[in-house]
Amino acid sequence: MIPLSEELVFPDPHLANDEGWLAYGGDLSPERLLLAYSQGIFPWFGFRMHEEIQWYCPMERFVIFPNEIHISHSMRTLINKGTYSITVNQAFDDVIEYCAALRFHEWGAWLGPQMIKAYKLMHQLGHATSVEVWNSKSQLAGGLYGITLKRCFFGESMFSLEPNTSKLALIALAYTMQKNGGKLIDCQFETPHLRSMGGRYIPYDEYMAILNA
Repeated sequence: MIPLSEELVFPDPHLANDEGWLAYGGDLSPERLLLAYSQGIFPWFGFRMHEEIQWYCPMERFVIFPNEIHISHSMRTLINKGTYSITVNQAFDDVIEYCAALRFHEWGAWLGPQMIKAYKLMHQLGHATSVEVWNSKSQLAGGLYGITLKRCFFGESMFSLEPNTSKLALIALAYTMQKNGGKLIDCQFETPHLRSMGGRYIPYDEYMAILNA
């Protein structure tokens, strides 16, 4: 990986190794984070394992196109029941805290105090968005958050306190993006959950063409 200086610049993302690791160092300032995401780069590191920030930029990107979101029969049934309600940007701090708490005790957990502080600030500046799922008792049951840039959404983390509520949040995000001209949801990493909902790989250069269109 390539060390970063105090200068607000990243190396060419094509220099990332086969696993996607590109650089280390720098900070999590809004300016650096926005520059990173504008190039398809994002911070990802176990906060207990590494003293310095590590930056990741895989050349094969796992994404969901909003108009390709797959909704299973069971999810359609859940939606039609009207058990849950959805909001946007009504409880960002709670969403990120839940996302962190559910994995906090894992040795490789990456959503530590430094990251939480940085993304809360990004939200305050209008660059980070949360989707919340509420149950019939008006309790937070699930959600997700990520960075919004141009017409793309860069998913950071999601959580479920009740079955399938993170899937509800993702479906709501995709529908909202469809209505508002959104082009791409960057999932960052493949999971069976995300693949079942329409996730697929595209090359980095195609990804950047969509981001910059």
